[in-house]
Amino acid sequence: MFRPKIPTMPQPTGLVTPPAAVEPTTITPVAAPVAPPAAVAAPAPSRPAVQLTPGSALALVGGGTAVVLIVGTVLVSMLLAVAITAASIAVCAAVVRSLLTRR
Repeated sequence: MFRPKIPTMPQPTGLVTPPAAVEPTTITPVAAPVAPPAAVAAPAPSRPAVQLTPGSALALVGGGTAVVLIVGTVLVSMLLAVAITAASIAVCAAVVRSLLTRR
């Protein structure tokens, strides 16, 4: 059950032909390197540049502030959860230690 099964090589059937001989080819150097064609300049974009109005700038600032506050709240709550867990483990360890020293 735990022994690996080794596959058996099937025997070839029919007429087996040897592989074809490969002849080496000679490499001839190129006299002069060919220069790539000149790059064509891309046309200027047809859409206008982004312009911030006072309303959109205020919306961006408000959105950024909201994201920072939400991420900060999540990180602080995770830190608080770790601190509470560590404190409860410390209390449990102290109780177990006091129970073991009384015996």
